[in-house]
Amino acid sequence: MLQLMRGRHAASVLAVLLTAVLGLMGLLLGSAPALAALVPDVSPGAGLFEQHCVGCHVHGGNIIRRGKTLRLAALERNGINGPERIAAIAAGGQGQMSAYGAVLGEGGPEAVALYVWQQAQLDWPKV
Repeated sequence: MLQLMRGRHAASVLAVLLTAVLGLMGLLLGSAPALAALVPDVSPGAGLFEQHCVGCHVHGGNIIRRGKTLRLAALERNGINGPERIAAIAAGGQGQMSAYGAVLGEGGPEAVALYVWQQAQLDWPKV
């Protein structure tokens, strides 16, 4: 008798857990805002940055010149106060950094610059 009661208890616990999991899946799959919160925003600028810039500028740093990072304080210290200036540097190069305008394509420097500026405002969060 005791074993039968344990079996029924285990089955009821399993049923409750299964119902909870299925309910949660229904909420997530049936709700676009819930899904949007789980999926990171991958902008064109983020993709281009990941493809062409992250080799030297991982997490907004700079493996070549420590003082020339993409962090907000360094950008401002170097006279860069918005995405327009970042786009100009990405396209035409500056100092030791080569020009990437042709590699990034039409609108690429602007997309990367907007991404960099947004990340700098957020202190380059590690996602």
